[in-house]
Amino acid sequence: MMTAVSRLLCSLFATFPGPCQEETLLERVEHAYAENGDVRIHYVTLGEGPLVVMLHGFPDYWYTWRHQMEILAHDHSVVALDLRGYNKSDQPAETGAYAMKHLMADVDAVIRHAGETKATVVGHDWGGAIAWQFAAWHPERVERLVVLNVPHPTGLARGLADPEGQGKSSQYAYDFQKEGAHEGFTAEGLSSWVRDAAARKHYVEAFRNSSFEAMLAYYKCNYPRPIEANRGTKNGAIATTGFPRLKMPVLLIHGLEDPYLLSDGLNNTWDWLDSDLTLVTIPGAGHFVQHEATGMVNRSLLAWLGR
Repeated sequence: MMTAVSRLLCSLFATFPGPCQEETLLERVEHAYAENGDVRIHYVTLGEGPLVVMLHGFPDYWYTWRHQMEILAHDHSVVALDLRGYNKSDQPAETGAYAMKHLMADVDAVIRHAGETKATVVGHDWGGAIAWQFAAWHPERVERLVVLNVPHPTGLARGLADPEGQGKSSQYAYDFQKEGAHEGFTAEGLSSWVRDAAARKHYVEAFRNSSFEAMLAYYKCNYPRPIEANRGTKNGAIATTGFPRLKMPVLLIHGLEDPYLLSDGLNNTWDWLDSDLTLVTIPGAGHFVQHEATGMVNRSLLAWLGR
């Protein structure tokens, strides 16, 4: 049985999870549900202290944060959500139920249900997109912001205008919006990116409990096309033009080998913020940076949160 110290050391120094596989969070986290209207959002909690809310992306679920939860729970109350449509959260059938305004409201509901008025919000992939938007339109709820492998919305919009750059790398997102695109998905296929064989079993189970149509509704409702990149909105698609300047500290962590969200989208992020920016770029790591560079991500989180 691993001690708390050995779990911490694994989480801090592992490049890829090794001995930490022997111990999971599954028996130690507490489960809860927050209500946003008629939609229930499942989340798990670990630890005590200032609130940290963690948002996963596609295709993923709360368990993606297991190694980060281990280290942060020593002095934080860490909450990790299943986004709507995933695993144990509700899965509305209407595509419009996955518009950004509803996704932001889910985060707000979880913070309130956790008994707090604000939190440090951490997001990856779609969770990162939601985190940017939530920080912009609900700044009173965000103490600090951490985003993994998602450029600032203005940087993303700028990149989408380049048909040979981010525009080309986003073709998968446009393909996901085609009718029936979800029909080619399987739980096993969506879990293929998970390198840890023991964890992959949990992913397969979680995806069997998820809605593939809901996963792609995120793209249908929110992913901006180049022709729409200059439009700003707080209720529907990802806002770009007119995006509020953020006043909270921001930590950006980006695996430079990400083939989907390119690193040149990070350029000029500092020009769109009114507080400090810490940028950590990790050569050799790809899109799922919290797994591919676990030790570096964890050390960066601890150092930044402990300032």
